Amino acid sequence: MIIGIDASRNRSGGAIAHVVGIISAGNPLAHGIREVHVWAYKKLLDALPDLPWLFKHNPPELERSLFHQMWWQFRSLAKSAKASKCDVLFSSDASTFCRFRPLVVMSQDMLQYEPGAMRHFGLSKKRLKMIALLLVQNRAMRFADGVIFLTQYTAKLVQKKLGLLNRIEIIPHGIDEVFKEQQIMVEWPCIGERSIRCVYVSHVEMYKHQWVVVKAIAELRRQGCNINLTLIGGGSGHAQELLYKQLLVSDPQRLFVEIMGFVNHDKLPELLANSDLFVFASSCENLPITLLEAMAVGLPIACSNRGPMPDVLKDAGIYFDPEDLKSVVEAIEKIIIDADLRTTIAKRAKELSHQYSWDRCSAMTYEFLASIGRGNAKH
Repeated sequence: MIIGIDASRNRSGGAIAHVVGIISAGNPLAHGIREVHVWAYKKLLDALPDLPWLFKHNPPELERSLFHQMWWQFRSLAKSAKASKCDVLFSSDASTFCRFRPLVVMSQDMLQYEPGAMRHFGLSKKRLKMIALLLVQNRAMRFADGVIFLTQYTAKLVQKKLGLLNRIEIIPHGIDEVFKEQQIMVEWPCIGERSIRCVYVSHVEMYKHQWVVVKAIAELRRQGCNINLTLIGGGSGHAQELLYKQLLVSDPQRLFVEIMGFVNHDKLPELLANSDLFVFASSCENLPITLLEAMAVGLPIACSNRGPMPDVLKDAGIYFDPEDLKSVVEAIEKIIIDADLRTTIAKRAKELSHQYSWDRCSAMTYEFLASIGRGNAKH
């Protein structure tokens, strides 16, 4: 069997990591697949290993504007897949215009489906773009022969709006092994020693609520807790404005809040291992990779009670409402004052993280694609 992978729209860090993880960790030959063809832009193709069964395609349109990328996907991708004799095409992003059959797509965007999430964007160009993207995704998932979801939560949420889809599979992505191998480098500080190091790793967005976390840390300090906050992740727009406005109120001299912005992924394991406490305050996610990475390192976690987070973190965290300041403060405070609780949830989080591996993700993905291909051949 020959399969194709359209990775032309995989532009975010998580989406890139997913394609790289599947191809680097897996052996498609074990699933009856003799060739894998990948269509992507040069930077992503360069990140993929050179393997005898892997064929890389770099159409010039994928190095140009979004319009050119979409036009290529609509006009040329199916022809290229047929020319490569693909038995099934996998679009690793559901926002595809391609009409190749059989087609498998993966659902990665939840903002358009999570109730109340769109309100964060008001009447903006970004919201209009998201609505247009929603229509494309809905059409693609209904058309597809198979749909991959990252969590059971997202599969239920999407199908609640679209109805039952042709065939679905739940395949969570993996975690880089370096996070699982990491050991916490610091002892929890005693009273009078250094401050407690709290870290939140996520892109600054309206649904990430970084400014609420800043207010919570400021309130804990007002109550006498020696705690600092490090925010890691880039951002722009209104969410960034809200964050900086809150900093002017809560910590104008930057005494206890550090903004690191974007950090290379290979530096994150050490940064996490040098922290005491992880906060994750998003209200809309698919399968949050930074939460999984904090779990793998073995940090005690205060976490949003929205979306799939309780299904992922289970009993290994203390939950809060990310839009309720008091709730955030109380969750972090519980972890700070209860040493036994900290140890228990950190250990449990690390245990849960072991079920997320790129080997497993890759094997499940190849097997699902092969099964779709075999099913199509029967017809």
